Amino acid sequence: MSNTRKLFENLSGAGKSIAVLTSGGDAQGMNGAVRAVVRMGIYVGAKVYFIHEGYQGMVDGGDNIKEANWESVSSMLQVGGTVIGSARCSDFRAREGRVRAAFHLVSRGITNLCVIGGDGSLTGANLFREEWAGLLQELVQSGRIDQRSADSNSVLHIVGMVGSIDNDFCGTDMTIGTDSALHRIMEVVDAIMTTAQSHQRTFVLEVMGRHCGYLALVSALACGADWVFIPEMPPKDGWEEQMCQKLSENRADKKRLNIIIVAEGAIDSSNKPISADYVKDLVVRRLGYDTRVTILGHVQRGGTPSAFDRILASRMGVEAVLALLEASPGTPACVVSLCGNQAVRLPLMECVQMTQDVQKAMDEKRFDDAVRLRGRSFENNLNTYKLLSHRKTDTEIPQGPFTVAVLNVGAPAAGMNAAVRSAVRVGITEGHRMMAVQDGFEGFAKGQIKEIKWGDVGGWTGQGGSLLGTKRTLPAKHIDKIAEQMRIHRINALLVIGGFEAYLGLQELLAARDAHDPLCVPMVMVPATVSNNIPGSDLCIGADTALNAITSTCDRIKQSASGTKRRVFIIETMGGYCGYLASVGGLAAGADAAYIYEEPFDIRDLQINVEHLREKMKTSIQRGLVLRNESCNDNYTTDFIYQLYSEEGKGVFDCRKNVLGHMQQGGAPSPFDRNFGTKIAAKAMQWISRRLKDFYQEGRVFANTEDSACLLGMRRRALVFQPVTQLKEETDFVHRIPKEQWWLKLRPLMKILAKYRTSYDISDSGQLEHVTRPRARDIEIAITI
Repeated sequence: MSNTRKLFENLSGAGKSIAVLTSGGDAQGMNGAVRAVVRMGIYVGAKVYFIHEGYQGMVDGGDNIKEANWESVSSMLQVGGTVIGSARCSDFRAREGRVRAAFHLVSRGITNLCVIGGDGSLTGANLFREEWAGLLQELVQSGRIDQRSADSNSVLHIVGMVGSIDNDFCGTDMTIGTDSALHRIMEVVDAIMTTAQSHQRTFVLEVMGRHCGYLALVSALACGADWVFIPEMPPKDGWEEQMCQKLSENRADKKRLNIIIVAEGAIDSSNKPISADYVKDLVVRRLGYDTRVTILGHVQRGGTPSAFDRILASRMGVEAVLALLEASPGTPACVVSLCGNQAVRLPLMECVQMTQDVQKAMDEKRFDDAVRLRGRSFENNLNTYKLLSHRKTDTEIPQGPFTVAVLNVGAPAAGMNAAVRSAVRVGITEGHRMMAVQDGFEGFAKGQIKEIKWGDVGGWTGQGGSLLGTKRTLPAKHIDKIAEQMRIHRINALLVIGGFEAYLGLQELLAARDAHDPLCVPMVMVPATVSNNIPGSDLCIGADTALNAITSTCDRIKQSASGTKRRVFIIETMGGYCGYLASVGGLAAGADAAYIYEEPFDIRDLQINVEHLREKMKTSIQRGLVLRNESCNDNYTTDFIYQLYSEEGKGVFDCRKNVLGHMQQGGAPSPFDRNFGTKIAAKAMQWISRRLKDFYQEGRVFANTEDSACLLGMRRRALVFQPVTQLKEETDFVHRIPKEQWWLKLRPLMKILAKYRTSYDISDSGQLEHVTRPRARDIEIAITI
């Protein structure tokens, strides 16, 4: 591997000038992207400029284009919107405006442009690039620049990052701002649900999305809404009757509230708008329910960026600078984006073209094509929503011979309940009898098993912790009793949702199969733990919620230093031996250092960090943030590090320490964890259904193969089923972590953005890929989160 490693130390920005601008509608996380571009640009030796007020600032020039320094982006990461301003600009649409913009860039030697905005902003940037040579010639002819200036600035390189809360740009799974907008929506939905329940009300919520229903769809999936209206999937004729029938069925089923979500661009099959008020009037007229409309409006654009958006923006900003450094005159304008959890580069105009094709398909009423063009992520959200929202009547459900048990194992993780709800409802729809096991394997052995119905899991998506109850007990010492309970309840398959104990438990059940026939059934594990330490999966349910808890706490702690100045905070995070929360939380919170077990450190490293902070205190950024994973080192404890920093920093800075503890496990699940839990558990249940058919012979289920006990994990760009026996090789059982962890590649980013010289392996960094156009039946290949 070493001879193919590509290190970015070999890339130099010396003599180059990069300008960064934000354009179009603002989105939370844009500041994180600006910060990453500025710091990475300065780090590689380039000059970096802010262009204030978007394209308008480029056209007007003057003080709108200012050189940035390291400190000018301090404290930006946690701020919503865009600090450098954004404006819609009609001047730039005219050629004369673009000539003026070119003049202002050339006069500063700027030939690298990083544009953060939506598809309109990026299309404008591409046109500017294509016209560049002509614009320069025009400036030479009018005598505003000389030929030498034109020759030395002859090529304009452009890299785009998509900042848009609507997630309406094809080719990228998530645009900067989408996750934060979902946070705002879910905060409102959770609040509304409590008041709606009190009065047995129906609420119609209008969310943003003029041309794209992503926010409406995902928030409907994440809160278990009764009905959703999106532009890509207009309801069929007669929907009014269907919707009212569903609402009244839910009320009859003792549900005290109804939630209907409407995208602002929602239409019917004749392309006529469907407004929130129209839906409200319909419900009042037909059902007489007390109904209210809430329009979320610009609340969705506001507030602090989520942990996901900060990490996404930081990764994209660094990747954008790399793309500019590697660009040659023939390189097309590209967008840096995320596919699964991997950074990719895509030709800008291919993405724009595909985004425009979606709108064209909708205009021409080719709605299936529009959904497909939106990409795998959108399509999967839609399919999962359809699967979970339509409750079939008892006569519609094929009553199969199978019984499936669901249990939670290990420590609680936010999103577990969303996963249980999804599994139960998909299982019932597939015709299985669903059983809920209380208190993990311990409850299993005691026979705490009862049937769970569709209505029993209503309202579970937004609940934190584990409503089934969960214990860390492993099954080995109770194996006889567990096998007996499986025989008594005729359990034909197991779905285990949990952390490392669930993983070990599945291994133990597998090992006991030879001695216990009832254990010869399909088993699947869905990883759920805040520690994110499960082999075979890049992400676990609960980790995103924990990251957000860490990030928001760090924000408050940093803010407390703004008055006192010269203060360093030492913060201890959870995770066992896994440094995911400390490292990725450090990147999201703008930490100066994060100590973890996977990257051994000694007293010299601690000394370097203290020196670094002493230097930092001489600048205008007079505070520091240091994260420490709870098990990173037996001797360098949180107290030891706190005392060392206090002693070494005497006279320069003082220290405070904070152990975050169990607040990282609590709280309502984040939108990501609700959505991830819902989709991954639905996929796990579909796998169980297929395996039950495969292993059903002569009136019974008998599964004794390796591939009948799997872990469903997210690997790079897809969800994959992996036999747990094969994952043993990838596991460090002593420290309960995977031997290789993808997020370690993000650690150098945190160090670079905190001004440390470091080595950064960019072998994985995007070669330019092409946008893949989905074929008609490409759906089941993989789910992208």
